Amino acid sequence: MKVIYDRETDTLTVIFLDAPVAESDEDKPGVILDYEEAGNLVSLEILDASRRGMAPTRIEYLVAPVPAQ
Repeated sequence: MKVIYDRETDTLTVIFLDAPVAESDEDKPGVILDYEEAGNLVSLEILDASRRGMAPTRIEYLVAPVPAQ
């Protein structure tokens, strides 16, 4: 997974898969979801990220613990 914040365009992009984008869908205004040919999510793009109550220059990454079996 890769997270990119472009200050110039105020765009936050999260790339989940390194695959060509076959289709894009604007889920909500300014939130774009990109899908590959099989329908799997490739990336998420948030336009005007800093205006949406986010702090895109401060990213916190957490890994949820695996439940005990």
